[in-house]
Amino acid sequence: MASSEPPIVKVIGFAKRYKKQVAVDGVDLEIKKGEIYGLIGPDGSGKSSLMKAMAGVLTYDRGTVEVFGTLVDSERAAERVKQRLGFLPQGLGLNLYPDLSVEENIDFFAQLRLVPEQALAERKARLLAMTRLDKFRDRAMKNLSGGMKQKLGLICTLIHEPELAILDEPTTGVDPVSRRDFWAILAQLLQEKGMTALVSTAYMDEASRFHRLSFLWEGKVLVSGTPTEVQALVPGSMVTFEAAPQVDAIARLKTQYMQVEALGSALRVFTEEPIPAAAMQSITSSLGTIKPVQFRVNEPELEDVFVALLLRQGEQPSVIEMPSVVPFTPNDALAIEAKGLIRDFGPFRAVDHVSFQVKSGEIFGLLGANGAGKTTVIKMLNGIMPPSGGEGRVAGADMRTAGGAIKERIGYMSQAFSLYLDLTVVENIRLFAGIYGLDRRATDQRLKWVMSMAGLKGYESNLTGRVPMGVRQRLALGCALVHQPRVLFLDEPTSGVDPIGRRHFWNILSRLAKEEGVAMLVTTHYMSEAEHCDHLALMYAGRIVADGSPADMKLSVEKEAGHLFEVLADDPGSALLELQRAGFAGAALYGTRIHLFCRDPAGDKDRACNALESIGVKINSVTARPLSLEDVFVYRVMALERQDRAGGHEAAA
Repeated sequence: MASSEPPIVKVIGFAKRYKKQVAVDGVDLEIKKGEIYGLIGPDGSGKSSLMKAMAGVLTYDRGTVEVFGTLVDSERAAERVKQRLGFLPQGLGLNLYPDLSVEENIDFFAQLRLVPEQALAERKARLLAMTRLDKFRDRAMKNLSGGMKQKLGLICTLIHEPELAILDEPTTGVDPVSRRDFWAILAQLLQEKGMTALVSTAYMDEASRFHRLSFLWEGKVLVSGTPTEVQALVPGSMVTFEAAPQVDAIARLKTQYMQVEALGSALRVFTEEPIPAAAMQSITSSLGTIKPVQFRVNEPELEDVFVALLLRQGEQPSVIEMPSVVPFTPNDALAIEAKGLIRDFGPFRAVDHVSFQVKSGEIFGLLGANGAGKTTVIKMLNGIMPPSGGEGRVAGADMRTAGGAIKERIGYMSQAFSLYLDLTVVENIRLFAGIYGLDRRATDQRLKWVMSMAGLKGYESNLTGRVPMGVRQRLALGCALVHQPRVLFLDEPTSGVDPIGRRHFWNILSRLAKEEGVAMLVTTHYMSEAEHCDHLALMYAGRIVADGSPADMKLSVEKEAGHLFEVLADDPGSALLELQRAGFAGAALYGTRIHLFCRDPAGDKDRACNALESIGVKINSVTARPLSLEDVFVYRVMALERQDRAGGHEAAA
């Protein structure tokens, strides 16, 4: 990236309104040739409006947008730059044709972009191999999983080899393996073709993959810079430990610390104290008679930094006033039990002998790639879909015979929230109370409980369609709990919600589990959210292939694959290829950093450094990193995929 070259994109004072609503206000940014630039922020922060204006498909009200030195201020100007860029809009497969096959979609976009036939054959073969879609050339787009649709959309966007790729939330709604595939493809194309990319995301953990980024909040840029520069804005420590009773520990910690999270049995606290020993001492003092154990101190993640910056601005999570109830005493009573569940669709087995148990007061995470069978399991347990074999009980009711009894005993919150946007907040709560058969007195009592539990005071008369996404999400949770179910199903519940809203939501879930004994089954693609679960099960091709607590699952992978290291080098693209050639097969690029597993930390570290020095790559640092659940997920699923490709499907079972 030569700094002397003019920027590919230059935006000054950009503003866009929709009637009276200001979507973006006064944004400035520059994108340099050859970099991956990130736009981070929740739904409604202005990312899509800015990207559409750069792509020449949206007019704007104020400021200037220059792309390749051309001022994009008219349809004629937009046409001059469109051939040199590729635009992938937000939403799974929205730029594709459902009834066309994978290959037909690619050919159609290639013809639109006037790609020569000879070049098309070579590019198509290469991109299909990179995305691992080559075996699915003849499959209709509508029959692909979410991750496969997104990878096909990427191929169609890149088939004419644009100089600039504008990709709007390309990884939202897809599993971690497909997300990592996407980043590997993008890094390779930047390295080989000199392409530039602008990528937006609502996943805060992806922020570290960008060369530079801007964090958007309510239409304005809150902060810009490299990930390292942004991280330096909020020095401090992230301390993880265990303390019991956890509810009391949280209450004491919150009197001193703004960021306190429960992650299963662990607590996670951000402190502005950068020295580990001093950070631990400060937390121990604030806990008083409660004794913390198993301390671990790490640098804050970028999400922690963004939350700290928002809190400095005065953004505050709503105070939870959980109404007093009879305290829940942990017990071994089973809230959900699946025994050998099977579901066949014709010759295709979607769920293959799945068994697990969820106790009262436990948060259970069901993880898996798109198409692994998670939703089918939930539908069978809810009584929506009959199983082909096996048994299941939910809140004491047999899923095969209970019918309406199961629906009365469970709460269900889907990704779409299922709210009525033209009703007020209170009207939605009363409507759901009526659907569940509550009388007027019970409805009034539960309305007060929901308003307090979900932090909805002040929004009573607001139309649901006009409240912030985080408030709408908490309202949906309140409506799912209005009839006091003992079991709660949550399907991708926090997609598009801002980091403070997401943390507040999980704070509520944690208290519902620990204080009221509500059992929860959660599906999510946010691996950072899976850390909140007490127990996890990983599904692959309809089967459960790994289960345990988050800590157990990390330890298991560490024993097999070794320790995780992060390499910072001056030429990350060349460094990655050389490390892969040197035998580090699982090495992956994270923006300007490389992650790799080392079974022999000292020996492998020397081997990696020698390999990079032999090709003249300067190494800035090699540091150990704690394993994340995303690393666990990707390692497990990719190992199973390799077994399948080698014909070892039975061995993987």
